Amino acid sequence: MTRFVPMTAIALAFAGPALAESVNITPDMSAVTVETPSGAVEISRVQDESAVIEGEFARIARPCPEFCIQPMTPAEGVRTVGELEVMDALQDPGTLVVDGRVRPDWQTGTIPGAISMPYTEMADQLHELGCEPDFEGFICDADVVPNLVMFCNGPWCGQSPAAIRRIIDAGYPVEKIAYYRWGMQGWRMLGLTVAGGAEG
Repeated sequence: MTRFVPMTAIALAFAGPALAESVNITPDMSAVTVETPSGAVEISRVQDESAVIEGEFARIARPCPEFCIQPMTPAEGVRTVGELEVMDALQDPGTLVVDGRVRPDWQTGTIPGAISMPYTEMADQLHELGCEPDFEGFICDADVVPNLVMFCNGPWCGQSPAAIRRIIDAGYPVEKIAYYRWGMQGWRMLGLTVAGGAEG
């Protein structure tokens, strides 16, 4: 006697374990490769489904003032983006992903391909982004300067929002700036690849 086994049961028997072991970025994307000064780096998610955030980024209670929850938009006209847009930006030669944290924070690890421009220095370094120095700040031609995606430690971190407001005041075009509000806390929470520092 022949036993009938539905095709869906066969498909699930083969697909079940493979899907359960694959922690993708999206259903169709398991990794993104970005170029960095040190060479190509693959961004993917941690495959250990029992992994949790540990250390500094696991802290949920921080004193405010200093670590106050940041608004969704740090300045009028600035676009807020998520992880997929950050990954797109890392692959776009006309966009820089900027870690606005101070150097000790940067040294704990960052998004692969991001550049370090601490919020305390960035408004004085706009010439490095193609702006021309002027008596009252900089002249930043929107056709010349790169798009920026800026981030810091997370939604309780004011470093990149402060940098964003300072560079706008110094002359950087607001339409060229995006803000990744979840920053390193969100990046780590999703188990995405971290580069540099102790993680490098």
